[in-house]
Amino acid sequence: MASESYLIVGAGVFGVSTAYELIRKYPSASVTIVDRDAWDAESRVAASWDWNKVVRADYDDIIYCKLALEAQDIFRDDPLYQPYFHQTGIYWICRSDYAGEVIDNYKKLGRKAELSAVPVSEARKLYGGLFEDADYSGVKDVLVNKTSGWANAGDALRAVTKKSIELGVKYIVADIESLQFGKNGACTGIKTAKGHVYLASKVILCTGAFTPKLLEQAAKASGKPAISAGERIVAAGITTGMTTLDEESHKRFAEMPVGVQGYTAAAGPFIGSLPPTRDRELKWWGQKIFRNTQNILGRMISAPPPEPDYAQWKVPNPLKQDIDYANHVFYGKNGASWKMEKHRICWDAFTTSSDFIISPHSGAEGLYIATCGSFHGYKFFPVLGKYVTQMLEGQLEPELREKWSWDRERPGPENNPDWPRYEMRDLLDVKARL
Repeated sequence: MASESYLIVGAGVFGVSTAYELIRKYPSASVTIVDRDAWDAESRVAASWDWNKVVRADYDDIIYCKLALEAQDIFRDDPLYQPYFHQTGIYWICRSDYAGEVIDNYKKLGRKAELSAVPVSEARKLYGGLFEDADYSGVKDVLVNKTSGWANAGDALRAVTKKSIELGVKYIVADIESLQFGKNGACTGIKTAKGHVYLASKVILCTGAFTPKLLEQAAKASGKPAISAGERIVAAGITTGMTTLDEESHKRFAEMPVGVQGYTAAAGPFIGSLPPTRDRELKWWGQKIFRNTQNILGRMISAPPPEPDYAQWKVPNPLKQDIDYANHVFYGKNGASWKMEKHRICWDAFTTSSDFIISPHSGAEGLYIATCGSFHGYKFFPVLGKYVTQMLEGQLEPELREKWSWDRERPGPENNPDWPRYEMRDLLDVKARL
């Protein structure tokens, strides 16, 4: 494997973690990342680029619980990641058996932690009553895990990318237009929008929400319909919003945990609230997850807006109202006077089950897929590269190989609360729709 050349498309957590793992394991290998944005840019389209992201192992799926615990250990102990992790705890308002399932998974994995299922009457009093006025309709109990927390997402991503470059990873800024294939049908590299071609023995797409569009373009350009993502991957967006707390409010909220309003699949996606950043900015993500379906070379595919920055800062009023709603169901009267000052639309790739795809692409030798964070991939940043490398080497455990396979049989999305239920065009301002 040391003699291989690796071309990694996409510099989010999947791509950077893979590059970092490969260059440490094979220092003499050629490892190149290609991304549309500079790694230290002020604003990027990667879902991984953000002010902050949740770091937790509170999963009812025991596989992700185990992997998230492994990642969280690294966030807590590794000098590269540790400065960006904040162990504030999590306050998860549960409308199902989620709390008990998480606690059972910790027990099965032999992990001890300060976590418990707390009755609503008792939970309201925790953390100085920060969530006393939250919406508890239909709530069974509240999961409190004091070992969970959050990370300075963009800062950590930059730090690991910088370290990877210092170790020998090449970083190229370019827009990708298509893939290159050899006479035998194997994928040999990529072609940029400016016509430059980069070749490698292994091409790994860590391209998030751009993946379905890129694969469709490659399928049409090469005459290889099997390259298309088909129904496997859907690009979806969600709105995030922030308010700057005044000094008095910041004193009260500075030590708050991550907050999650958990819902069943019938109600819709979870809503989250993250503790203040160093700039006293408190953040939410909303409940509306949406596609942006458009005609891509004759096929209707969801993809981010065509602007270079995905138009991520152009947030229509109906989506801003989604953040106002998130504020209300967490803080009620406590947050009624807060002004939302900053909004962003974050795009990611989804599967119906919210499982990642970390797999060889069956349509072409030399082509590999490592993406589909489904808005929960960031917390696995420290270990994603380990498992992508195992996949490249054919060493993934059978359970993971099946779970993340390109060609696995997938369930319908009806039991996935986070599946995108809206079309972006229906969430635009009225004038924009006319």
